[in-house]
Amino acid sequence: MPYTSAPHEHQVDTAELRRRIPGWGVDLDPANRPAVPRERMEPGGTGSHWAFPERQPEPSPRERSIEHLELPPVFGTVAPLKGLSGAIRRYAYARYSEGRAAHWLLLILGDRVDAVESHLRSFATLRPDNPVTQTGVLSEFRRHGFSSRFRTRRADRSHQWLDPIIIAGPWVLTGVVVAAAARGVLRRAAGRRT
Repeated sequence: MPYTSAPHEHQVDTAELRRRIPGWGVDLDPANRPAVPRERMEPGGTGSHWAFPERQPEPSPRERSIEHLELPPVFGTVAPLKGLSGAIRRYAYARYSEGRAAHWLLLILGDRVDAVESHLRSFATLRPDNPVTQTGVLSEFRRHGFSSRFRTRRADRSHQWLDPIIIAGPWVLTGVVVAAAARGVLRRAAGRRT
C-alpha cells in the first residue's frame, strides 16, 4: 500500500502472518529462542572465577579514544605506532572523538604516511619493494584489466587516474631525490679535482 500523509492504522494479524510466512514470530516466545539459555544470568554456570578479567600489561602507552577512560582488559600489540604516522595517529586519538570526521581523516592520513615510510624503509634492506610485481600491474595485461576498467560500470572509475600517481609517486620522488643527491656528490667531486 502506498504511503499517504493521512493518519492510518494498520493492524497486524499475527496469526495470519504465522500462517502465511513460515517461521514468522518464532522468537516471540522466549522458550523458542535459540539463545535463551545464554540470556539467563547464571554466574556459577560459566566457570569464570573473576568479576573482571585480569588486565593485560601495557608496556608502552597505547592510543585510546577520549570517550574511554581505560583500555579493555585485552588489546592488540602487534603493530605498535612508530614514526610520523604514529604521531599523527596519537594526535587523532588524543584530540578528536571517534564521532568526528577529523579523527578518521587523521587515521587515514596516518595510514598513507605509514605506507610511504614503509616504502622508504624498504630501500634500506637487501630486498626493496618491487612496484611492478607487488602492485598487480602485470595482472592488468594478463587478466583482462583494460577491458574491465573501461567497458563496465565500475564504481572506482572516477578515481582511476589517481592510481598511477599513488602507486608510482613515492618511487618517482625517491628516484628524483637519489638523482639529485648523486648529481650533488659528482659536482663536489669534480670541484675538488680542479
